[in-house]
Amino acid sequence: MATKEFKKAARIILVGAPGVGKGTQAERLMKRYPQLSTVSSGDLLRESVRNKTPLGLEAEAFIRTGNLVPNDMILKLILNELQSKRWVSSQSSVSDASPAQPSQNPSASFILDGFPRTAAQASRLDRLIPINLVVSLITPVNIILSRIASRWVHAPSGRVYNTAFNQPKVAGKDDVTGEVLTKRSDDDEETWKLRLRKFDETSQPLLEHYDRKGALWTVKGNSSDEITPKLFQELESRFA
Repeated sequence: MATKEFKKAARIILVGAPGVGKGTQAERLMKRYPQLSTVSSGDLLRESVRNKTPLGLEAEAFIRTGNLVPNDMILKLILNELQSKRWVSSQSSVSDASPAQPSQNPSASFILDGFPRTAAQASRLDRLIPINLVVSLITPVNIILSRIASRWVHAPSGRVYNTAFNQPKVAGKDDVTGEVLTKRSDDDEETWKLRLRKFDETSQPLLEHYDRKGALWTVKGNSSDEITPKLFQELESRFA
């Protein structure tokens, strides 16, 4: 795959239902655009807890009691990461009334993963660092359900196969170990229909928020291969 260079910083969020292929698109974007990286709130949280940083210790206390980690704590983790890369001012803080002034250097481009999930979280993020492209990935529900029905996993490694488009070399066996593939316990149609309904309910206010900001762009397709070239074209028109 040929690579392309950005001329200004892209600050991206991918929004899509479970099974729509956000991970696939993120991987392809980072291969296409070497300046682009992922900032994952979940990874930052786990690393902070593992390293017993002050924020990590605070977060761990919430996790141990079964509570959600507060939005401000997640925002601090994200801000710390961006400041460590010098993508935003070291003077910025979560309590600032005005947004941080992010770097426009193309190397300060990222896909923010895992946050925000709600319109309220998005509003808090707006005051921290403005996102300049939110991609709504849409694939018909029947296609997603078909993908899930065809999905098999090698549980010990997490390797995923699909009998429709990513078959194992030997049917029913993991390519690396030769061990038997299995279905995930929650990969049944009714469970997935419920997950997709919940996603629609929670994502709509989030998408409306970014639509009002002028940052929302929607792309539709029946497969990742159908969506990817449209996504490349849009990013290149905006940032390359």
